[in-house]
Amino acid sequence: MLNTRLTTLCSRGLIGSQASHLQRPFVRHASRSLSALGNAKRNAFGTPVKALTTELPLRSSSSYHYNDFTRNVSTGPGAAAETYVAYGMTQKLFESCSSQADYQVPQATQKGVEIPKTDSGEHLGVSDSWWYRELGLQPTFSTWSQITFLHMYLLTVRLRALPTRDSVQTYSRHLIDHFSHNAEHRMDVLHDLGSRSIRNKYLKDLFIQWRGIIAAYDEGLVKGDAVLGAAVWRNLWKANSTGPDGNDVDWTKVAWVVAYMRRVLSELSKMQEGDMVFALSQGSAQESSIFGYSAIDKRMAGAGK
Repeated sequence: MLNTRLTTLCSRGLIGSQASHLQRPFVRHASRSLSALGNAKRNAFGTPVKALTTELPLRSSSSYHYNDFTRNVSTGPGAAAETYVAYGMTQKLFESCSSQADYQVPQATQKGVEIPKTDSGEHLGVSDSWWYRELGLQPTFSTWSQITFLHMYLLTVRLRALPTRDSVQTYSRHLIDHFSHNAEHRMDVLHDLGSRSIRNKYLKDLFIQWRGIIAAYDEGLVKGDAVLGAAVWRNLWKANSTGPDGNDVDWTKVAWVVAYMRRVLSELSKMQEGDMVFALSQGSAQESSIFGYSAIDKRMAGAGK
């Protein structure tokens, strides 16, 4: 039953997407600039970029295996069949990541209407996501990208349990490809960045951020919640001592995100790949039993006091 459902899911995800599945230039070239980074920088959207000169090794575990569908379709790790299956599966997984902090910019479709901006000059959108409503973050492109990266990271940790390094790299590569396609679309449609060269520049910065985020969150998972919380604060709150409302950062909200990450990682570790795709792609973000608001996370962080 699972195999039939997964076949249908992947087929739907692939139809209409294979023709546009091209490797982005920034993915091939961005890694060359990693060693030239300083300790920190910010891109044009106001998001901090952390330097990364070395990449942490990917971990593999023999305790997890492909589900039956993946084993039957693929002739081996890295094979063409696995690549297409991975593309369809990661498309669904990325959509679940992106939807968590989705936002709209109504003024973008209204001719002659100025888009509201934050104090730092970022376009300000609207959203009812709990990430903005409960945590007080602002619905901007940079915040969306950081929250999406956070969820992509949680999936990446789970995907490291695939049997081989080649499989991990295939799925990880497709996941960041989906992000780049979506991010470029947002730049063009919501933020009026019509220049392809400018969009590519921002995409390169975002890719570098992604590599730094992996290192920062990995360090937090190893060294403890305080280090993980510091990484969350740097990326989601942009290392500011005050929040968007001008008040001091509420550290219980940072702890809330840490509790959220720990819970999601625990739940993902118990699921097979095919089951994970269906669990994350069904229903809205608020209805998801894995991603989305959880009162348990809030109580664990003490934010409900």
